[in-house]
Amino acid sequence: MHLIETVLLLLLAVVVSGSIAKITRIALPLVQIGLGASLVLITGSTVDLEPDVFFLLFLPPLLFLDGWRIPKEALFRDRAVILELALGLVLFTVVGLGFLIWWMIPEMPLPVAFALAAILSPTDPIAVKAIAARAPIPKRLMHILEGESLLNDASGLTCMRIAVIAATTGAFSIGHAIGTFAWLAVAGVAVGVLVTMAISWAKNWVNKRWGEDAGAQVLISLLIPFAAYLVAEELNASGILAAVAAGITMSFTERGGVGGNQSLAMTRIRRGVVWDTVQFVANGFIFVILGEQMPSIMARAAEVVAGTSRPEIWWLAVYVFAIVAALAALRFIWVWTSLKLTLFRRRHRGPQPKVGLRLTMVMSLAGVRGAITLAGILTLPFFVADGTLLPSRNLAIFLAAGVIIVSLLVATIALPRLLQNVELPPEPSHEVEEDRCRVAAASAALRAIEDASHAMAESKPDPDLYAEVASRIMEVYRRRIETHTHGAEDDAAVTRKIDRVERELWLAGLAAERSELGRLMRLRQIDEVTARRMIREVDLQEIRYL
Repeated sequence: MHLIETVLLLLLAVVVSGSIAKITRIALPLVQIGLGASLVLITGSTVDLEPDVFFLLFLPPLLFLDGWRIPKEALFRDRAVILELALGLVLFTVVGLGFLIWWMIPEMPLPVAFALAAILSPTDPIAVKAIAARAPIPKRLMHILEGESLLNDASGLTCMRIAVIAATTGAFSIGHAIGTFAWLAVAGVAVGVLVTMAISWAKNWVNKRWGEDAGAQVLISLLIPFAAYLVAEELNASGILAAVAAGITMSFTERGGVGGNQSLAMTRIRRGVVWDTVQFVANGFIFVILGEQMPSIMARAAEVVAGTSRPEIWWLAVYVFAIVAALAALRFIWVWTSLKLTLFRRRHRGPQPKVGLRLTMVMSLAGVRGAITLAGILTLPFFVADGTLLPSRNLAIFLAAGVIIVSLLVATIALPRLLQNVELPPEPSHEVEEDRCRVAAASAALRAIEDASHAMAESKPDPDLYAEVASRIMEVYRRRIETHTHGAEDDAAVTRKIDRVERELWLAGLAAERSELGRLMRLRQIDEVTARRMIREVDLQEIRYL
C-alpha cells in the first residue's frame, strides 16, 4: 500500500509541475526534480527501483514515440550532420570522456568510466524544448537536435551495454566489441521493423473483416514498443534500437503501406491524445524520480568517495563540473567541425556562409542530458560475474544525476539568450506545396462526392434531394480550390491573410457555440448526453483550426 501511495504522490508531482513551471517560468525538468526532492521530506523514504523494470517501463515508449513523430523529410535532409552527431560524437565522447573520468577517479574501473561516458552521450530534446520556451528554437535546429537524440539514444545505450559487459565479465576485445555492436544494431533494427509490420498487418486484416475498435487500436499502439523491445532482448539484440526502428516503421505503416488500410479519424485523435499523455507522464515521472532519489544517491556517493584518494565530499562537485565542462568542450569541437563540413555545404558555386560562433554555442549547450541518461545509468548492475559488488556504481549514478542537473541549469540560464538572433540557413517554405496539396485533395473530394451522389440517386428515391445536398457540399470544395489557386505572390499573401481571419472567426464562433451549449445544459434545457455529444462535435471542428 505504501508503494501505491508513493507512486500516486509522484504522479501528483508530475501534474502540479506543469502549472508551477508556467507560474515561475522555471524549466519544467528542474521543477520536477525539485518536487521529487521535496517528496522525500513528506514520505520519509524513497522508492526502491528495480533497474531493469525501470528501463523497460519508460524507455521503449519514449523512443518509439520519437521515432514515430520525427519528421522523416527533415531527418533525411540533414542526415549527414545528424549521423555525425549521433554516431561520431557519441564515440568521440565515450573515448574522450571515459579516459578523463578514469584519470580523475583512479578508483573507478575503466569499463565503468566508459559506461558512464556512454550513458552521458545521449541528449534530451524534451528538456531543450522546455528550457527554450521563452526563446523559440528554429525549426531546422530543432529537427537536427531531435534526429540526433533519436539516434544517439540507441548508439549511446548500445555502447554502454558493451562497456557493462566488459565491467561485469572483466573481458574485452575490439573484435568482439565490433561484432557485438553489429549484432545489437542489425538484429535490433530488424526486429523493430518486422514486429511492427507483423502487428500492423494483423491489425489491418482484423479491421477489414470485423471493423475497427478505437480503444483496441490505441492499446495496440501502446504495446508495440514493448513487444519489439522484449523480442529483441530475447534475441540478445538491442531493444532500444528495436523500439526506435518500430517507431519509424509505424510512421510508414500509418501512411497505408501495410495492408492498405488507415486508421479511422476518431482512432487517430484518441491515440494522439493518449500518446501525448504517455510522453508527458513518462518524462515527468523520470525527472521526479531523479529528484526523489537525489538525497540517497548523494549519501551513497559520499560513502564511496570517502574511500578514495580524495575523500573530501566537495570533490563530488568538482567531478560533476569537470564532466559538464568536458562534455561541452567535446561537443563544441565536434559541432563546429560538423557544421563547418556538412550543414552549410552547397552544391552550387559561390562562397559558403560562415559558421557563426553563436550557432555553435547553441548547438553545444542544447546537448543537455535528461531522461534517457537517468534511466540508463540506473540499469547498471549491482554485481559483477564473481558475485562481488560493481565498483563505483553509486558514484557513477551520482555523477550522471549531477551532470543532468548542472547541464539543465547551465542551459536554462544561457540558451534563451544565445537563441536570440541565431542565424541558420533559411527553412524552405512549404506554402506552395501546401496549396497544391489542398487543391489536389479538394479535387479528389469533388470527384468522390459526385460519384457517390449519382450512385445514391440511382438506388434511392428522390434523386433531386441527393443532387441538391451534393451541390452544397461540392460548393465548399470549389471555394477551397478557387482560394488556393493563384498565379501571383500578392494573391497568395491575400489568400493566406483571409485564411487567418477566417480561422480566428471560426474559433470565436465555435467558442460561443460551446459556451451556449454548456449554458443550456446547466439550465436543463437539453439532456446531458446530447449536450456532451454536441460539444464533442464542436471540439472536433475546433481541432481543425488549432
